[in-house]
Amino acid sequence: MNLEINKITKENFSEYGQLISTNEIKSHQINEDTTNSFYDLVDIEILGKDKQPRVNIFKAKKRNFPIEINMLENHPLSSQAFIPLQKTNFIVVVAPISNIPDTSLIKAFHIAPDEGINFKVKVWHYPLIATENSNFLTIDKKDSLNNLEIFHFQNNDKIFLNYE
Repeated sequence: MNLEINKITKENFSEYGQLISTNEIKSHQINEDTTNSFYDLVDIEILGKDKQPRVNIFKAKKRNFPIEINMLENHPLSSQAFIPLQKTNFIVVVAPISNIPDTSLIKAFHIAPDEGINFKVKVWHYPLIATENSNFLTIDKKDSLNNLEIFHFQNNDKIFLNYE
């Protein structure tokens, strides 16, 4: 099966998380009108005893396509946000929240420059797919112990993602 890459919108991604974008968001002038501030763009969720978030930088390498999507992961104790630190495209592959991912429900989304995403707690997703070498600010749970579940697909589940 080859995945079709969909253009992301707030509506079509809402089952999996949030699109982080300043498009169509009202800004507030701050710092003596030298800065436009866009508040509350994402809901960071942290569950468990230690509810402290962590801010990270991921230095992602450009992926070679096609990619075989042979596993998905989720974070049962926190959301996970990805915000590019420069203008770059990236791709996310997701499946709805469930005990194990349903391969027939996997979707891929193209994220445009100046946008990011935040996966909901327990949403299945493939690791970061960068279309070029790039850096990402990420936000998730600081105490990451037990905050990663990985599901490897069976040999007969062949799913590929291509990007040009």
